[in-house]
Amino acid sequence: MRSVAMALGLMLVWCALLAMPAPAHAADPCPLLRSQTTSAETGVRIAAIACEEHLHWHRPFIDERGRVAGSVVREAETGLLTNGEQAWRRVATYWRDSGLLPAAAGRPGAMDCAYAPYATTPSPACRAFVVDTPWSAAFVSWVMRRAALPGFNAAASHVAYVRDAYRSPETSAYRVAAPESAPVRPGDLLCYVRAANRVFGFQGLAQLLAGGEEGLGMHCDVIVGTDPGQGLAWLVGGNVFDAVTSRTLPLSAGGHLQGLSMRQSDDPACSPEWPSACDANRQDWTVLLQLQPEQTLAGLTPAPAWPPLQETAPTGAPMSAPGPGAVPTAPRPTQMCCIECVAGDGLPRCPVR
Repeated sequence: MRSVAMALGLMLVWCALLAMPAPAHAADPCPLLRSQTTSAETGVRIAAIACEEHLHWHRPFIDERGRVAGSVVREAETGLLTNGEQAWRRVATYWRDSGLLPAAAGRPGAMDCAYAPYATTPSPACRAFVVDTPWSAAFVSWVMRRAALPGFNAAASHVAYVRDAYRSPETSAYRVAAPESAPVRPGDLLCYVRAANRVFGFQGLAQLLAGGEEGLGMHCDVIVGTDPGQGLAWLVGGNVFDAVTSRTLPLSAGGHLQGLSMRQSDDPACSPEWPSACDANRQDWTVLLQLQPEQTLAGLTPAPAWPPLQETAPTGAPMSAPGPGAVPTAPRPTQMCCIECVAGDGLPRCPVR
């Protein structure tokens, strides 16, 4: 009799557990943010622009456990983004409209990307440039230029604007902090060093920058959202697994990054023998770049005009800059077509005139 009563009790507990709603996962902030690309608040504007691009790339992501998922299209493919543009043409746009293509002119295929977003035929040379040249810093620079961020110098290498913030905080849009030492907000940047043979940490990076070293492989993501209640922060970065990809990291109740998975110099390589090493969030997190307050940004060197003045629209009409005090907006997308069509190019044939 007792065993029957115990069984009934366990069954009731089990039914109650089944009736409880499953814990909801914190919502990705990007779908709501994308409508705020013209926000008067600089940090929100930066985050919204980065989010809009992430949505264009079909929302690939790295979850809080470092697992990668959601990849649909990659950088050099002719596959289409959600805005109807081919992936490789979009990356060429980051290079061109950030103003960084002239600096990359010595690399094969770079200048072929100047008109790639509007070209009516594929450009193998430009696509080779997209594959062979890391574009994560060009993506960040494109986001900041479109957001009209004052005091930010576009660069093809992340360490350039980390150096600006470290050495000249009075003229930079950002100030440096150790990754877990300060609250994070939309528009901030979180960066890691990609050196395979050394772990820097914040102190090691500071020593390197203070010593005048110029070259260092780094990567920075844009903070796009925080939810201290859920204990999560969301970031978006370019050229992460060949796309614009989001990342989720742990956050304290006070809004600080906490418990970041830190790479060690003796970590084994990711492999079937060491699956625990396959954590895409396990990095040499070295620096948090905090966006300066609005009143400080207002006194910095204004951002270059958007859309870029040297460019022309596909129709040949000049692209005009926004008026004084206007928040920049992206140019209206134009339907592309092909004349010498190639199978797999993904473009409709141009009408006969």
